[in-house]
Amino acid sequence: KKARVSAKLAREITVAAKSGLPEPDKNPRLRLAIQAARAESMPKDNIERAIAKATQVAGGADFTTMRYEGFSPNKVAVIVEALKNRTASNVRSIFGKRGGAMGETGSVSFNFERIGYIEYPQAVADADKMFEEALEAGANEVVSEEDIHAIETLPDDLSAVTDALEKKFGTPSASRLDWKPTVKTPITDLETAKKFLEFIDALEEDEDVQHVYHNAEISDDIMAQLEAE
Repeated sequence: KKARVSAKLAREITVAAKSGLPEPDKNPRLRLAIQAARAESMPKDNIERAIAKATQVAGGADFTTMRYEGFSPNKVAVIVEALKNRTASNVRSIFGKRGGAMGETGSVSFNFERIGYIEYPQAVADADKMFEEALEAGANEVVSEEDIHAIETLPDDLSAVTDALEKKFGTPSASRLDWKPTVKTPITDLETAKKFLEFIDALEEDEDVQHVYHNAEISDDIMAQLEAE
């Protein structure tokens, strides 16, 4: 799984570098991609190779980011962000074979809002300190849980807030643009939950799928049963 995550992060860096200047200071998307890679402990050499690939004539950096929308077998809204090469047919096949349904662009995204998301381990600071520093840096919301601090920003503020917090607490464990569900679809039985998670796993395992978002809300009881199996 870690290798798959690293490969997807590298491709996002390549896409970001190809979409603008290959310089993080002049390319906000590239800066965010590098921050996300550093959050996953990607070596500096790997990051530099991914940037270099964007300027190579051969070797293939001909990627275009696409968004696909649809519903899982149990009518959960799903957004898939992927790289265009080969991906449309793959995503359509997964939706079809597993009982889902692809929709038009905009068919489910109205159930989500675009946000910036930053995450730190709980150990880096207490809840009050993280709340104070994150709000001062420009964050909209901070939720401190047992293991993590989850910080939400406006999309355009993500890079600046990440930079400010990094100076205080070091590299975050996550820094990325997310789709946050505004309406949830509950899943309350075990078999439906299994089928849904298998569907999501199948999408995430495609090498050109970068991110999968959904608005499912699986009950704690069902999650406990899944973890016990």
